[in-house]
Amino acid sequence: MARTRVPDPAPHGDPGLQPERTTLAWGRTMLALVTVSAIFLRWLPHHGWPILLLFAVSAAAAAAIYFTQRRRYGASARGITRESIDADTSAVLWTAFAGVVLGALGIGVVLAA
Repeated sequence: MARTRVPDPAPHGDPGLQPERTTLAWGRTMLALVTVSAIFLRWLPHHGWPILLLFAVSAAAAAAIYFTQRRRYGASARGITRESIDADTSAVLWTAFAGVVLGALGIGVVLAA
């Protein structure tokens, strides 16, 4: 008798809800940062080496989101199972900090040009 493999159930009882939406939102943020990084590289010939600082900050923020995504999803799924989700304030604060640094560096590059 052939055995068919039953797919693993979702790690929480709510497939398609909060952890998945949150993962998609972080993925969009990461994609936006990667796109901005590419735009910064396009500006390199005009603005010179200071643009590399902007590129480095946006690329590092995108990489940080990518490498911490699995942990955030797991924590969110476990939170649904426990019926107690803890907000990931550190990830939000670091992303906001990266945005402020990008803005300040961008102003500095424009004023220096």
